Amino acid sequence: MLIWICQYSEEKKSCLTTLCDEIGWVDERRAVNVVCLEFSEAFGMVSHSILANKRMKCMPEATMGCIKSKEGKGPAMKYRTENAPEPVISHVSHYGSDSSQATQSPSIKGSAANFNSHSMTPFGGPSGMTPFGGASSSFSAVPSTYPSTLTGGVTVFVALYDYEARTTDDLSFKKGERFQIINNTEGDWWEARSIATGKTGYIPSNYVAPADSIQAEEWYFGKMGRKDAERLLLNPGNQRGIFLVRESETTKGAYSLSIRDWDEVRGDNVKHYKIRKLDNGGYYITTRAQFESLQKLVKHYREHADGLCHKLTTVCPTVKPQTQGLAKDAWEIPRESLRLEVKLGQGCFGEVWMGTWNGTTKVAIKTLKPGTMMPEAFLQEAQIMKKLRHDKLVPLYAVVSEEPIYIVTEFMTKGSLLDFLKEGEGKYLKLPQLVDMAAQIADGMAYIERMNYIHRDLRAANILVGDNLVCKIADFGLARLIEDNEYTARQGAKFPIKWTAPEAALYGRFTIKSDVWSFGILLTELVTKGRVPYPGMVNREVLEQVERGYRMPCPQGCPESLHELMKLCWKKDPDERPTFEYIQSFLEDYFTATEPQYQPGDNL
Repeated sequence: MLIWICQYSEEKKSCLTTLCDEIGWVDERRAVNVVCLEFSEAFGMVSHSILANKRMKCMPEATMGCIKSKEGKGPAMKYRTENAPEPVISHVSHYGSDSSQATQSPSIKGSAANFNSHSMTPFGGPSGMTPFGGASSSFSAVPSTYPSTLTGGVTVFVALYDYEARTTDDLSFKKGERFQIINNTEGDWWEARSIATGKTGYIPSNYVAPADSIQAEEWYFGKMGRKDAERLLLNPGNQRGIFLVRESETTKGAYSLSIRDWDEVRGDNVKHYKIRKLDNGGYYITTRAQFESLQKLVKHYREHADGLCHKLTTVCPTVKPQTQGLAKDAWEIPRESLRLEVKLGQGCFGEVWMGTWNGTTKVAIKTLKPGTMMPEAFLQEAQIMKKLRHDKLVPLYAVVSEEPIYIVTEFMTKGSLLDFLKEGEGKYLKLPQLVDMAAQIADGMAYIERMNYIHRDLRAANILVGDNLVCKIADFGLARLIEDNEYTARQGAKFPIKWTAPEAALYGRFTIKSDVWSFGILLTELVTKGRVPYPGMVNREVLEQVERGYRMPCPQGCPESLHELMKLCWKKDPDERPTFEYIQSFLEDYFTATEPQYQPGDNL
């Protein structure tokens, strides 16, 4: 159970403890869900949305941390929020790690563009004065308010991107425009006044940064992991010397300089340099060249390589981030505000369309057939889904909660991964690109794992692809709500038997470990370019054979080391399957640690 506590104080802690003691069993259908507590300014009212079936337990101390529900025997958490207290109870099922960082796309600036995110402890990794490596981390997990409450419009922020107003309450602006912030207590959308025009309206908080701060620099990408920086710098069209600066994953208060390089042995690659902080506030990469500010350090290395692999040339290109939601208070929206324009696909339970919201914003719209799920149950689940924010999850923007239910999400340009592999550019991808796409999916699933959530229907058809081979997970959590008899029987024609772990298919035991099994099947879809799993076998035969110990053989052209990972995912005992955190690390370092001598084949 995850509890986010806003505007925390000792007085509120005491009240929360009393509240916890008074709350009992609430919703017996749900093993793990989110509890959101919002304290009013007067502290006279506590609004709570509770969807869990376990009695809440409170921490002896809390800041901006989380509490996990007791539901199994998972191992202790490896990574924690830096200021979060020790958990007093274990978390659900067999999950391997704690809730942590994650929101923004690697193709956009990191937390520099999101002042709703509190810092989280990054994953570890080696460090040093020379180019370094280390495990990739994500970004911040769940938005909170900007650290200092802004009042009276005295603090000046600057726009990082252009923005066109979507509603009459929004404020259009251009990159570089300056604002006074009138009210930042609304979270994702702030009330602001343009200094240039004097106009007042709402602006997306992840589109602005404090004026004259490091966060406002074009080259600063905030919380971005090593692997995401490499993906971005190695995009086609980027040249040697292109660079970005990001927070260090391994040293608090330090930064990393990531530069695209080239050499005859490795070809295009990325070098990472640690930028360390002096006691007097200065910065250096090497002690013989010290600078008063990061800005002066970057200016110096743009003029001279001075020991780096290459002189800094241009800043890594970025794209606008997705706003958090369509607009302020645009959650349950009227059906008339949506226009369905291009049908993208059709499934057992509905259709997917490209469309427009409010005549201004391109979106994807999933329409569900009446009777697919109960509107009340869907709305409860959607409240949880919209709180799950990670750059590898398709964000949920809004819903039409009356039947036929509409689900409004980000529009992904390349469609589903399955179609992309079978009919699109994916047909021509080689193993390195396919493994990187798998690593992105594992990254998103590792976040779901940390948040104690379960996908239940992980397969290529439910992964969406954007520009530059960006992959995002869609439809997480929805499978639990489907009420169609052909699906709920778990062996009906509409149920995805071939992707489902045996304990889930036979006994309904869905956990993050059954998602791991499904991920192993998804890996076969990737390396076979969308082939249906267990070719030549019908669903009943698959279930019987898998129960007897049958596992798919290594696909043609697939390295045995990757097939070994698949077989780990298909261990009969769920406890013996790896965590998504492990899978992500394995795949991100696959070609340096596992297949250093890889040579492209005809198909892979």
